[in-house]
Amino acid sequence: MTNQERHKAEIERAMISVSTEEKYVNRSTWKLQYHVTTPAYWMNDPNGFCFYKGEYHLFYQHHPFSAEWGPMFWGHVKSKDLASWEYMPIALAPSENYDQDGCFSGSAIEKDGMLYLMYTGNVWTGDNYDTDLKQVQCLAVSGDGIRFKKIVENPVITSAPEGDIHPYHFRDPKVWKHEDYYYCVLGSRTKNHHGQVLLYRSVNLIDWEFINVAAKSEGNLGFMWECPDLFRLDGQDVLAMSPQGVKPEGNLYHNLHQAGYLIGELDYQTGLFKHGDFHLLDYGFDFYAPQTTQDAQGRRILIAWMAMWESEMPEQRDNWAGAMTIPRELSLKDGQIVCNPVPELMNLRQSLVHYEHVTISGEQELAKLSGDSYELEVQINAKSASQFGIKLRVDQENHQETILTYDLNEGLLSFDRDKSGQGPTGVRKAPVQLRNNTLYLRVFVDKSSVEVFINEGEKVMTARIYPVEEATGIRFFGDKEIELTFLNKWSLKKGI
Repeated sequence: MTNQERHKAEIERAMISVSTEEKYVNRSTWKLQYHVTTPAYWMNDPNGFCFYKGEYHLFYQHHPFSAEWGPMFWGHVKSKDLASWEYMPIALAPSENYDQDGCFSGSAIEKDGMLYLMYTGNVWTGDNYDTDLKQVQCLAVSGDGIRFKKIVENPVITSAPEGDIHPYHFRDPKVWKHEDYYYCVLGSRTKNHHGQVLLYRSVNLIDWEFINVAAKSEGNLGFMWECPDLFRLDGQDVLAMSPQGVKPEGNLYHNLHQAGYLIGELDYQTGLFKHGDFHLLDYGFDFYAPQTTQDAQGRRILIAWMAMWESEMPEQRDNWAGAMTIPRELSLKDGQIVCNPVPELMNLRQSLVHYEHVTISGEQELAKLSGDSYELEVQINAKSASQFGIKLRVDQENHQETILTYDLNEGLLSFDRDKSGQGPTGVRKAPVQLRNNTLYLRVFVDKSSVEVFINEGEKVMTARIYPVEEATGIRFFGDKEIELTFLNKWSLKKGI
């Protein structure tokens, strides 16, 4: 059997496994309606997010034989509009001696009309997955964006560079072109376990030259930087990454791992990235390994894994796990990234419920306002209240509710999932300032997820929740009278 035949056979075996389970998974009460999930079994990091031949392609880390993390394949979906997605055949399977224990995360780039996937081949060399591993960088290529062939030159980067660079933890290539060269950044750590990012350069995607350690952890920025992504945004260079091991500071960094960014300037000659302070991309519970692409309109679009490592995932008992966030369009404002839902999601809207100038005293619900898969747009005038907010996915009989509370004295919006149902609990807080004494929110609820876009995307909070099916109530509250200046609620159609 040739290498290509072996790869194809592994993909077919995986596809049979997933398709056999798909009908059962679709009956799960928590299965998301308009977010990308797997047909069945495990999903984590977005990979190879790109715009190719007029369509968006999104790949993802996928274990097609159980709802637990395992030897990684690349699952694949595509879309014409970022709102409705279509499942494609699995794109990559671990089939060679250099990737036999997993085709780990990576990215995609078009060259000469072909789509190339650059990924990390992983091999376990012992029982300890933190110390007994060998990671190399590999390429696969396709003429149609669907069927991929691993190139004979693999691996194209065979080992980590010399110097204060950990020899084994060396993964997640993000590739782009600048002038005459292709570049990629790789997630890394020092030998003493401080996160860093490595910069490489190539003329042809196959022969790679190490340039420099572009940036590294200073202070409280963790022991490993995973899933780096370096891109240009509104005239600035941005390095997004997922640092592991950041310690909590006040209300920040309470997830097991974080995802954020540095803004600065990459010197392509020296390979050094000079930057400012670290900022989070999301202040909620479930957001990791974000990856961006630039589309034909020049927009920078981001998607992340809507889950967190070592977090309880009740959907696993229904034989699926993990999901992607909705696509978010990035821009810069006052030196920080602003994230907003892509406008194409409006195509999913139906059944509008609209209110204007509604006064809320105490805690109230409004007629015709309920659901488990919807978009809610609301502007709230605090008036003289010091605390106010919204309760989502409310079921009073089962004492379930997910609470968003704004506290004027603290200047914080809190997201409380202590009573959200099954699964993990906790509270996360984001610093937010009212505008003219008002708070503007766009909230996307989908069966087992909530994404909150605050003040036109200045902050975002994302979480998975696992309420009972009956938890469809929406309630508003304040410690003094507040006014809903306007409210729009749309049911959202199925997107995948």
